[in-house]
Amino acid sequence: MTEILPHKTFQAAVHSPTGIADHFDTLPFLGRLTCQRQTLTAGEWTELELVYEVGAVGLADGAWLKLAFKFYSDWALFQTTDPTGANYVSAEYHAGPLVSGQSPSTVQALKVRFDQKGHERPFQKAVIIDVVDGYLNPGDRIVIRLGDRRQGGAGTRVQTFVEKAFRLRLFIDPLGSSKFAEVPGDCKLEISAGQPHAIQVIAPRLIGLDQSFDAIVRVDDIWGNTCHDRDLQGALVITAPDGKQRTEPVAFAPEGWTFARISGLSFADAGEWKLEARLNGEPSVAPAYVQSEEGASRALYADLHVHSDDTVGTNDATYNLTYGRDIAGLDVVGYTVNDFNIIEANWDKAVEIIHDLNEAGRFVCFPGTEWCGNSAAGGDRNVVFLRDGKPRFPFDEKGRSLRSFEWNEMTAGAIRPGIWPVDRLYAAYQDDPEGHLLIPHVGGRRCILDWNHPELERLIEIGSAWGQFHWLYTEALARGYRVGASAASDEHQGRCGGGAPATGTFGARGGLTGVITDRFDRAGVGSALRARRTFATTGERSFAVLSQGEHLMGEVFDAGPGKPLAYRLLGHAGWEEVQLFSGDRVVWRRDLHAEAGFSERSVRIRFGGARIKDRYRAAYWSGEVAVTGAALLDAQGVGFDHPEQSVWRTGLGELGFKTATHGDVDGIELKLSDLRGARIAVAAKLHGYSKIGNPLQPPPHIHAPEVSLEVSGKDLISKGSISINLSGVELRLLIERVTDQPLPRDLAGEIPIAELELQEGREHPLFLTARQRDQSRIWTSPLFMTT
Repeated sequence: MTEILPHKTFQAAVHSPTGIADHFDTLPFLGRLTCQRQTLTAGEWTELELVYEVGAVGLADGAWLKLAFKFYSDWALFQTTDPTGANYVSAEYHAGPLVSGQSPSTVQALKVRFDQKGHERPFQKAVIIDVVDGYLNPGDRIVIRLGDRRQGGAGTRVQTFVEKAFRLRLFIDPLGSSKFAEVPGDCKLEISAGQPHAIQVIAPRLIGLDQSFDAIVRVDDIWGNTCHDRDLQGALVITAPDGKQRTEPVAFAPEGWTFARISGLSFADAGEWKLEARLNGEPSVAPAYVQSEEGASRALYADLHVHSDDTVGTNDATYNLTYGRDIAGLDVVGYTVNDFNIIEANWDKAVEIIHDLNEAGRFVCFPGTEWCGNSAAGGDRNVVFLRDGKPRFPFDEKGRSLRSFEWNEMTAGAIRPGIWPVDRLYAAYQDDPEGHLLIPHVGGRRCILDWNHPELERLIEIGSAWGQFHWLYTEALARGYRVGASAASDEHQGRCGGGAPATGTFGARGGLTGVITDRFDRAGVGSALRARRTFATTGERSFAVLSQGEHLMGEVFDAGPGKPLAYRLLGHAGWEEVQLFSGDRVVWRRDLHAEAGFSERSVRIRFGGARIKDRYRAAYWSGEVAVTGAALLDAQGVGFDHPEQSVWRTGLGELGFKTATHGDVDGIELKLSDLRGARIAVAAKLHGYSKIGNPLQPPPHIHAPEVSLEVSGKDLISKGSISINLSGVELRLLIERVTDQPLPRDLAGEIPIAELELQEGREHPLFLTARQRDQSRIWTSPLFMTT
């Protein structure tokens, strides 16, 4: 029906609401965003209220807004379907005051959704608000509640890692044209560590007799963040191999990180020494073990893949590098920038910081970049610049770009291509292979092994916060590539050096590379890395070496007649399995549970692997365990990475569990009254990451949405283990017997080559991988041995 306005006499005067132009002048053109909180605690549950006051531009009918934050944050995923549930996000409209003669807004409603890819990198995660049926006036307000509790919800779980300036940025589409403008003035939050929860001790795993070393003691919250500004006193209890103890006081720094460096420690007696820190009389959960031996060389521990907020990391370069040195206790750090994203001025400043922090004998620091080519063009490769001086980046001596391409938040116009595909990355550095180390890896854009440069690519990254990639290592070696083992954090969250996992896509424990070198400086470490004298861990200070006669892992040689392979493993939780691989084939194995003697009452359920090889690879497991025919006396989670992965009792002989595996393995150890008469049933659902859609209904793993396994105690006693292999990447469910006896932390032995049945006249890449009872792992670089 057409509205008929009353007839008025024509007037030639100009009409406008009284004072509206002056009113508009009092408002910022694009509006302003405010927040009622400025500080948060990592991992806390809260309700966060933000208010957007519409600016002088107004919001047209059909307009929309995006409240965005960075993709690496593991803030719990927001949902918009259950107002009584956790992490509910809402937006509501409040009309502003009108000036004389001004018409009210006509907006009917606001519609809210959450999209993890709702905006541009790095501000990709976005709460999206659509204006429904009408427009908004300047001065109107939109109130956004993250974790709206008004209908009984629990609130929202904050990001679990600390950040000096977590940013919420608002983008508006004022004309309804889907062309977005950034509202000036981000909402900045300081996210701090929580209460002290655990005390950590970091020390080298192997040293020589009377060799001086430093130990680091630090206090962490429940999420693995090192506490701040805590005036605490502690003690370090040192237990000698003969059981004698001595105690040293520990005075933690009263300001800044709550940590202490105990310098100048040394041990005169050979054997395993135990270092246990105590706070308020309570011992640390995980003591450090140091093996002291005559003639032993201390291995260095490196994290060669560390980001900062120069590109997609958390906090600045100085923060990340000094965290690596002082809190993670690293010997070697490789600072990494996404090559397409870094601004040249920031790169130059970071290189200066790196050179200033580099200190022979204490802390070796390398600059580096991450060539971010898509998988179709070869995939991610890190470039570590091993020489002193200014690295050859972002331009060569002729002024040509050495980036994959150039794009960042300030880029205008089209993406500018650089060196693409990976062949041209090789061409940029192959004239100086000794000064460069390229490391293919699996991150967001996984490396494709159709490409390989034998002189530049001497190592391959087989573990990081993205997951564990044993399959990548075996594929590379099966193709005939001579690559050694490395692991790193690929740290985006400010906790390099095997830092605690987050709850999102970076859900695995970051790795470390062990480096065997007799020189603790850039030249010595760089030479050892290129020589592949390395092993890779899943973040622990464990140790491994594999040799044949005088030949050490990483070497290419002809095998001497009659000389066996020799191995040595040092860990912290007890070694349960050791495997020797030739490329992608297991040729030898030890089961330490069987050697120690299986328990008559204890079994373990293990689940692990990944859904796919590419980004969002995690397999999310949720399910139930039912035990009948025996009493369930105890149940303990094994390998769980953070507090949101757990197992709990739901009834008599019944458990629930929830976890995620990114190529790693988690488990549940059960203690029964008797195994022989028992029956164990496991039923689980597998789903993927909620990249899009409702996080309350995550997408099922389409190739194996459900799995069940039921076994009898008699079958387990007969077979030792029963498993199901699932469609995915090393995706598996297993029920197995375990021992009640302690497993060895120190394991050594020899493997006769004749027992391996290796084909003569061809090169065999032989490497060792081992797993501890807590599901941590280690890999050696191969012996490239021709029999």
